[in-house]
Amino acid sequence: MLTADFDYHLPPELIAQFPAPQRDQSRLLVLDRGSGKTTHRQFRDVAEYLRPGDVLILNNSKVLPARLRGNKSGSGGQIEVLLVEENATNDWWVMLRPGKRVRAGTRIEFHDRSGGAAEVSATVKDKNDEGHCRLEFEGTANIVNELPRLGEVPLPPYIARAANATSDVERYQTVYAQPAGSVAAPTAGLHFTDALLEDLRARGVQIGFVTLHVGLGTFAPVKAENLEEHVMHEERYVIGDKTAQLVHDAKREGRRVIAVGTTSVRVLESSAAANKWRVSASAGKTRIFIHPPYDFQIVDALLTNFHLPQSTLLMLVSAFASPGKLEGREMVLRAYAGAIEQRYRFYSYGDAMLIL
Repeated sequence: MLTADFDYHLPPELIAQFPAPQRDQSRLLVLDRGSGKTTHRQFRDVAEYLRPGDVLILNNSKVLPARLRGNKSGSGGQIEVLLVEENATNDWWVMLRPGKRVRAGTRIEFHDRSGGAAEVSATVKDKNDEGHCRLEFEGTANIVNELPRLGEVPLPPYIARAANATSDVERYQTVYAQPAGSVAAPTAGLHFTDALLEDLRARGVQIGFVTLHVGLGTFAPVKAENLEEHVMHEERYVIGDKTAQLVHDAKREGRRVIAVGTTSVRVLESSAAANKWRVSASAGKTRIFIHPPYDFQIVDALLTNFHLPQSTLLMLVSAFASPGKLEGREMVLRAYAGAIEQRYRFYSYGDAMLIL
């Protein structure tokens, strides 16, 4: 039985609170999964590990300013809303804080980032077993259109910020972000600059994009003792014709496919599993749970950040370190121990890791 024992100790001061002055100035730990050897570099050196003909796949999902603030009608109590999943226009599953005592029929009046009345409200329609509430928004044709005015960047809880801080509005997006839909950034891509991407293209690296809208479940710890009992979160993804063709040609010709981020891995491997091991242009939802031992069909190298203990992300990285085997967990945790010793920064605004 494979258990959820993917744990390590991280000194609190290594939890990155804010990014480096420039995106490509993060540090880079390079792990050779064949030998287990690690090398310490700067992120801007990543180009030295890529070859002409490599296909680099990035997740271009854009983060919604999905955190809203308001007051309960009647009591006036303050309440925080985090959009989680859209069911239909103005119909969303959300997390409420505080939310334990919220009942169906509760009405919330929202305000803008300056605290003024927004003339937008919502009514609680339902509550699920996870404690999420279903809200129906009123006073707007589409709440998504109001988010630039009302919403705040939904930073992870381990990042401390004052209310209404604006320092993360641009920094918590990749430079290539396009369709909005994520409630957390695909953080491996935060290190790239436009100049670095152009340099990679000039070196003959082909760049393709997929879209996977990151949900909160991405960061939830695995609580099941047996990994086979863990229920994976569902996320929406899109693969376009151009990217599907890039990947298909690379695999046919023996060139590498390099995924930027665990979200890109999940898209590519989900598509392959559903299409007889070939990536096809498609749109859908995935619950793929990648953990040791897993045989990867598409991805040949992975660029990622350093992940939370007991997370599905750390399990995916461990699987990639030793495909089809169980040894990847020990290899990755040894690399993490070295990163901690070298004072790397961890999590969303942290440093990067390249597994080859």
